[in-house]
Amino acid sequence: MANADSRSTQIIIALGACGLVAAATYVIPNPAVLVGIGIVPLALVGAFQRPFLICLAFILLSFFRLHEAFPVLNPLHLPQALAIGSLVVLSTYLFTKRMEVAWTKPLKYFAIFFGLITFGMFLATGRDIAIGYWTDTYVKIAIMVFAIASLAREPRDFARAMRAFVLAGDLVAYVALYNSANQIGLVEGTRVTIGRAMGSVLGDPNDLSLVLAFPLSFAAALVLTEKTGWFSRLYGLISFGAIAMAILATQSRGGLLGIVAVCATFGARRVKNKTVLFTGGSLALLVLFAAAGISGRSSGGAAESGVIDESSEGRLHAWEAAIRMAMARPLTGVGLNNYVANYFFYSTWWEGFAKAVHSTWFSVLAESGFLGFGVFITMIVSTFRSIFRSTKACSPEMTGANYNPDAYGMAQAVLAGMIGFCVSGSFLTQGFTWPVYILVSLCAALQLYVTRRDKSQMKATA
Repeated sequence: MANADSRSTQIIIALGACGLVAAATYVIPNPAVLVGIGIVPLALVGAFQRPFLICLAFILLSFFRLHEAFPVLNPLHLPQALAIGSLVVLSTYLFTKRMEVAWTKPLKYFAIFFGLITFGMFLATGRDIAIGYWTDTYVKIAIMVFAIASLAREPRDFARAMRAFVLAGDLVAYVALYNSANQIGLVEGTRVTIGRAMGSVLGDPNDLSLVLAFPLSFAAALVLTEKTGWFSRLYGLISFGAIAMAILATQSRGGLLGIVAVCATFGARRVKNKTVLFTGGSLALLVLFAAAGISGRSSGGAAESGVIDESSEGRLHAWEAAIRMAMARPLTGVGLNNYVANYFFYSTWWEGFAKAVHSTWFSVLAESGFLGFGVFITMIVSTFRSIFRSTKACSPEMTGANYNPDAYGMAQAVLAGMIGFCVSGSFLTQGFTWPVYILVSLCAALQLYVTRRDKSQMKATA
């Protein structure tokens, strides 16, 4: 009877898919859209069976902007479809109590920070700007933080996430390197971008380097984690090289610092002599700056004279403006995504246009005030404490025969990613974008995995 019911369900799904495609043929001539409509029923069934995967797919499209890197995907409206699918699946799982919402210290501090940002949104200097960004991006980030932390339960989930991030990084890196080789969408004549003509987020070289820097730690983890297998190591090595080359093409100083930070994190455990590690890291940074051609940049390059180049001086003035905003509105800041709109009123150095803050820390300070900034820093510190414990608990030395390379690889990747975020985030605006929040959610998932594993082992030995 069970087999008959299953077969009937499959037949109904197949007929429904055929019906949708047949009906859409007379309305929508685009073949890509028709294919998308045809696979919707099958995708829904798969989403309910593997809810973690649909949430992961939504993050990949939203953060890596794959539909903007590959415009052929635009007619499918994948981000919107995956957002709706994720909400339907998550709501169903919560309603039927098939999913318990994760709750750890980093998540608690994130929830407080999210509450402060939401409250401050209504008191923002530009309320429409704050509400728009909250609705379009930040509330989706908040939902996915708890979804990933709650649904990533097993090492195989960590393995899928790692490889998915690396694959998405490869795809974006491929487009970036192609654009660089063919002189497409270059800024200042040398800095690569993606989708600049269509107004893509990746159209800014600094934002592009931010996206590319994220999968670096996951690629490095595939290479350097013990017992991952030769194929994973080779794939990670090739991917790390491709992504690093794409970051070099952006000529972003924050991106280059992110590369060094990730390498230093993995090297710290493997190089005993810290003097050698520090010296090697410093030399590597100089080599990367030379390879990226930073001196040839129109802004921040050798063409700008003085002890502090014009680009660096502009950042210092931008940071000063951020401090002034926080001092003027210490409890709520100027509001989510309102820094640029307020730059003119708080800057002492006006060039005729508003500048981005180019710093995660000053961005959070300006837009959430001293109170929000304090909670944000507490969340970061709590995440570091948690991931240090998880990395140790998943290491070969602590687990012995129960060692799992996927869990340990994810722990190392999250730790390196957090350090890379703190370093590159000092020069890139990441306070209200995806990277740090994905890392916080994966950190929480790892912590809960270690807790469940330890409890299971205690029961087995009792």
